[in-house]
Amino acid sequence: MQLVQNILKHKGGGIFSVAPGATVYEAIDTMAEKEVGALLVMDSGQPVGIISERDYTRKVILKDRSSKAALVSEIMTTGVISVTSEMHIDECVALMKRHHIRHLPVIDEGVVVGMLSLRDLFSAIIDEQADTIEHLEHYVRGEVP
Repeated sequence: MQLVQNILKHKGGGIFSVAPGATVYEAIDTMAEKEVGALLVMDSGQPVGIISERDYTRKVILKDRSSKAALVSEIMTTGVISVTSEMHIDECVALMKRHHIRHLPVIDEGVVVGMLSLRDLFSAIIDEQADTIEHLEHYVRGEVP
């Protein structure tokens, strides 16, 4: 199984964040611009929450609130669950499943180094399985890769 650091090398280390005092509209605008489904909420360089499209739909749209008036701090998910770049991706998937989340910040020694989505993890697993299948096909055919 791959390590988180391998995914981040392939994906790149772009970390998109928003301040807790920003409006929900600003956060959603940033998500659309960056083509991501969640942003880390940072205060004084430290993660204090995550705001996702799911938070927006459940806590703003369904409650008929204004995204231009609501603040990120009012709807963000707190209690950030994170991983390190040394963790295996299967551990990350298990954490996401256990906590019913779709995004994991990657924090090494107190510094945010990336963000993983469930899609990132599934893509890595699928790529790894495709490599294994290809290797086994070569083996069955007696071909040396």
